[in-house]
Amino acid sequence: MLKEFKVFIARGNALDMAVGIIIGAAFTAIVTSLVDDLVNPLIGIFVGGVDFSAISFGLGDAQFMVGNFINAVIKFLIIAFVVFMLVRTINKLGNMNKKEEEPTPDEPAGPTVEQLLAEIRDTLRSN
Repeated sequence: MLKEFKVFIARGNALDMAVGIIIGAAFTAIVTSLVDDLVNPLIGIFVGGVDFSAISFGLGDAQFMVGNFINAVIKFLIIAFVVFMLVRTINKLGNMNKKEEEPTPDEPAGPTVEQLLAEIRDTLRSN
């Protein structure tokens, strides 16, 4: 089992995943700071100084932190948009490297649709 684990780690996928998780955690810290330190104060200017993290209501002993939920949604949307842009860019770069495969002059082009239909017609007539 230890040998299989070494093969799994050495394959590269696990290392790529680990790097992605570490970078994702660092990026999450940046987005958290962006939302808490820049976006919320900017929104607060327009809505009269409201700090989203302070929005809450209580029901009995339960305290519902609506503001923290709003902050989490904003963070999610920012991260999702960045991931979308990253995947979109990678897909475009991948498609740029692919060329349309055109039949080379050495290869026969194959029968046309009309030739195939005529062959089917003739086969049906002979039966």
